[in-house]
Amino acid sequence: MTRTTHGSRFRRALAASAAALLAATGLAACSSSQASTNATSDAATLRLGYFANITHALPLIGVQDGTYAKALGSTKLETQIFNAGPAAVEALFAGSLDAAYLGPNPAINAFTKSDGEAVRIVAGASSGGAQLVVAPQYTTAASLKGTTLATPQLGGTQDVALRYWLKQNGLSAPTTGTGDVTVAPQENSQTLDLFKQGKIAGAWVPEPWASRLVAEGGGKVLVDERTLWPQGVFVTTHLVVATAYLKAHPGTVTKLLEGEANTLDEVKADPAKAKETANAALKALTGKQLKPGVLDRAWTQLTLTLDPIASTLQTEADHGVEVGTSKKADLVGIYDLALLDAVLTARGQPTVSDAGLGTKG
Repeated sequence: MTRTTHGSRFRRALAASAAALLAATGLAACSSSQASTNATSDAATLRLGYFANITHALPLIGVQDGTYAKALGSTKLETQIFNAGPAAVEALFAGSLDAAYLGPNPAINAFTKSDGEAVRIVAGASSGGAQLVVAPQYTTAASLKGTTLATPQLGGTQDVALRYWLKQNGLSAPTTGTGDVTVAPQENSQTLDLFKQGKIAGAWVPEPWASRLVAEGGGKVLVDERTLWPQGVFVTTHLVVATAYLKAHPGTVTKLLEGEANTLDEVKADPAKAKETANAALKALTGKQLKPGVLDRAWTQLTLTLDPIASTLQTEADHGVEVGTSKKADLVGIYDLALLDAVLTARGQPTVSDAGLGTKG
């Protein structure tokens, strides 16, 4: 897919989404806690998107072992797998998904491009688990001048992180035209193959791809993204729900959150079993499971959490603006954490912060 085609598809999907949102409920400005009393809490179906990545371990495990389906009860769970966030956002805009696990920058773009109408972030999923892995001969940012580096998709979370890091280190990597470094968004599996062949210098990718580049491609970590954030904490993956679906079916979304919370409990209770289940899910989705060493390494690179780590979202947005993948916009209203807070309170756990970016009115 060329970038021109991607852009036109995105605009068409956005236009269709906007029309659907206007025609559907008129409730997009309200929070889930203020959903219409006429709303149907239990949906017949929940269409959920996520990635075949360890950074998406909670849906990987929860879908694979039936925890999500059990929590959803009579609601049928349908799933779809994506390589990166922008493609999942297109599906949300097109009305073919109700909810998706994705990174901060695609969620920000979905919110801003729809004038704050299309989506709400309702929970977190993971922090960390992203690295710039390069061939051994590259030891500094400056040594990467003139090379090609890969990311999962233009405008995705790792794509923005790489472009921003390059810019901070005095290297240009424009989204169009030529620069000091060429950033090539592509499928993660293609990235691994090209790296093995020496056709790219490296890639900024999520787990398990970073670990695979190290273990299978002979690469080394030049940047662990955790080192770029205070206390090493930042949002990598969170759960986004189409606003119209959230308003129409708050009960179903609550059950989805309960399924995620139950899965996290399983992970904490038996990490070894959780890793096995995640690996089984990867095999079912991709035809291949991770080697034990790769799985073990990838697992240590991230933290699974229900907290969306809202305090880092504005910084993520600012990075996207600075590298030209998104436009500056007001993010107030992007979070609706009322249902998550209710689930956490019922479990005797502390609620989480929306950093002042929660739904108002």
